[in-house]
Amino acid sequence: MSDLDLLTQSLARSVKHWRAVRGFTLDVLAARAGVSRGMLIQIEQARTNPSLGTVVKIGDALGVSITTLLDYEQGPNVRIVPAEQAVRLWHTDAGSYNRLLAGTEAPGPLEMWDWRLMPGESSPSDPHPAGTTELLHVTAGELTLTVDGVEHRVPAGASVHFEANVPHTYANTGTEPMEMVMAVSVPPVA
Repeated sequence: MSDLDLLTQSLARSVKHWRAVRGFTLDVLAARAGVSRGMLIQIEQARTNPSLGTVVKIGDALGVSITTLLDYEQGPNVRIVPAEQAVRLWHTDAGSYNRLLAGTEAPGPLEMWDWRLMPGESSPSDPHPAGTTELLHVTAGELTLTVDGVEHRVPAGASVHFEANVPHTYANTGTEPMEMVMAVSVPPVA
């Protein structure tokens, strides 16, 4: 069985599990996530590989991290994630990528990401639920961060945090690769 098949099956089990834990019907989860009921059925039956954006929306609606959706069988309180097990969820032919390094529920989803953006590339993000905070530290190059239409330059060695309940975009408008580490904290579902 391929890694993609394993992720598809894990996602199917996890979405069903967390939907039941939250007491959400398919219609309720579809409305909360902004995803069609048909797409949720396909995901729960492991018949589709949804986009990263769709998985993020479902996780936000359920109040769980992507890590939890991809592996709801959480281990002990201490969990080491070997480098080779970091999940690369987005990449481009030019060499840009993001990797989910680790995630936990504390008390809501908390994720740590490793990002690389090649010159001229960008990655937009839809608004997250109210109360979501992102914390970024640029380790190489310069990040051009646009939050709710306002552009901010974040050079190597600098850090930034912002409320991520508005549209935001990570971009590299420079001439060298940009690398950063990002933590995302989502409030628990009420």
